[in-house]
Amino acid sequence: MTAMAGATSRTQRERSDATISLLLAVSREVFGREGYAATSLTAVVELAGVTKGALYHHFDSKRDLFRAVYEAEGERLSEIVTSAYVDEPDQWEAFHKGVEAFLEALLDPWVQRIMLTDAPGALGAQAIWDNLTTTGFTAQIQRGLARAAEAGLISRTPGEATPHLIYGAVCCAAQLIARSDDRRAVFEDSAAGLRVMLDALAGRGCG
Repeated sequence: MTAMAGATSRTQRERSDATISLLLAVSREVFGREGYAATSLTAVVELAGVTKGALYHHFDSKRDLFRAVYEAEGERLSEIVTSAYVDEPDQWEAFHKGVEAFLEALLDPWVQRIMLTDAPGALGAQAIWDNLTTTGFTAQIQRGLARAAEAGLISRTPGEATPHLIYGAVCCAAQLIARSDDRRAVFEDSAAGLRVMLDALAGRGCG
């Protein structure tokens, strides 16, 4: 490959990556605001300023586009959680900070709609389960518990069900907060309750 051909190929890839990034950002906005069922690809391409041909070059269908948005959102949330705990030397306190960061991120109405409300119906329960248990939040929870156990900060490594119980509790807390008239107060109450629950699950007691 000549230098010119290589430069052309890089430019094409850069344009393609830029188009994908634009479509994902716009689609996140439309899916988050309107919901999966009410979103039309026409609205997406008009807002993005691209043709439907450009969209279909990268995504086969609305479902395929939504899956890409869901996965990108999952990666973004994973980064938020990691940033919350990465500099905390105490692995158990780091675990608490990661859970609390995830709870706070779920308070965004767009995140709730994409990740919790629409994803199971749009992508199927099995796809959501696979994502959660391989790269999603339940997988992060399992790794965090394992790190704390290895450090001797919890009395036992909780079993397979525990990460899913924690994930469910966090999601329910987020929905409770979203429906509250005093979100900050309910957030603080939920975070405190989760801390007690997590300490108990890990054999740390309530003190």
